[in-house]
Parts: sequence; C-alpha cells; structure tokens
Amino acid sequence: MHTKKIIIALDSKNLNKTIRLVKILKKDAFAFKIGYQFFFNFGLEGYKKVYSICPKIFLDLKLHDIPNTVEKGLEAIIKMKPLLTTIHISGGDKMMKVSSSFKDSTKILGVSILTSMDSTQTKKYYNQKNITKLVRSFTEAAKKNKLDGVVCSPQEIKYIRKEVGKNFIIVTPGIRINNKIKSDDQKRVETPEKAIKLGANYLVIGRPITESKDPLQILKEINKSLS
Repeated sequence: MHTKKIIIALDSKNLNKTIRLVKILKKDAFAFKIGYQFFFNFGLEGYKKVYSICPKIFLDLKLHDIPNTVEKGLEAIIKMKPLLTTIHISGGDKMMKVSSSFKDSTKILGVSILTSMDSTQTKKYYNQKNITKLVRSFTEAAKKNKLDGVVCSPQEIKYIRKEVGKNFIIVTPGIRINNKIKSDDQKRVETPEKAIKLGANYLVIGRPITESKDPLQILKEINKSLS
C-alpha cells in the first residue's frame, strides 16, 4: 500500500460536487483541505458534511490578528477537530506563542510566504528580495515559538528541512503534475516527486486533481509516483 501524502484542496462553489469528490478520493488521499472559498460558502454545516465522510481535514483559514483574537479563533477551531490548521507567522512571536499553547490533536502550522508571491513582491512588502532567506527566517521563528510545522513553497523545502529536523511538519502547496509546469497564480511551483524528495511531509494539490476528467486516477498515479 502506498503512503498517503496528498492533501486535496476542496476549492469549489459546488457543495454536491465536493461531497462526491470526497467520497471518491477519501481512501487514497491523506486529508482534505478546506479553505476560504469552501468555508465562506458552506460554513460549519459544509465542514461537518465533509468531516462525516473523512475526518482528516486541513482547515486552512490562515489566522492573522492580535494574539487575543487568534486565541479565541483557535479555541473555536480546535472544537471542530481538524487534523491541521494554520496561522500566519508574520503575526508575530506573541501570536504564535498563544497558538502553540493549545496542546491538542490538531497541529498548528505557520504560513511563511504565500506561493503566489515572487521576489518583487517580497521586496515591496517584506523589504527582502531573497525569498529563501525570508522563509528560513520565518521558519526559525515558527520553531522557536513551538508551532508544529510550516507551510512553504517547494523551492524552500531543502533549505529549511536541514534546520528544523525530521519531526517538524512541512506542508507544501504550489504543486503541478505536468512536465511543463504552468505557474498560473502560483509563482513558486514544483512536481510532486521533487517536492517529496526535497523533504516535504505532505503536498496540497487542488485543480490538477479536482478539475481533471478522472480525479481518482490522477491521485492514484501521483501516489504511485511517490512510493
């Protein structure tokens, strides 16, 4: 049996279609990611429907606010029992320390630099053109503040894995399965095989699977390539 490493991103406005996908893919996926699009359209009711089919959920709401607000938000999220959830590392040390105080089965990951950003954007908003250096700095802060892991693009994996060790979770979006990778709205991308070889624990893949003619077959092929 192949090791499950793929988290399917459920980015859809069609709840019935999403539910069908979850039923079809649940045996071959590691987990399912629920983000803004799904959660703001279908809310807790939609979340519960997915959870009832497959309780392994990555609730990716990327909390970013003052520490007290994030703490209260996490209190609500923990009750929903997702496997993983996210906060922005750029929220600062105190916000991360508050987040890491939750000792639960839900793992809290720090979002480093969004995969949609390139060096021009990081220079503008973070005053740092070297994205790898920026992500490494953010990751060091996440580990120091006792988060369970980070979310980063494939291009930074090998640089941070050396520093964080094998027990720190790395979840990687920006995965494209074609030989000719189309960057579309993702700027820093890579293939599944390469991302896992570099040291990622889990890969987040949405459209390449969910918008394909045969989502299950595509997922099985990816799993096979990673075995």
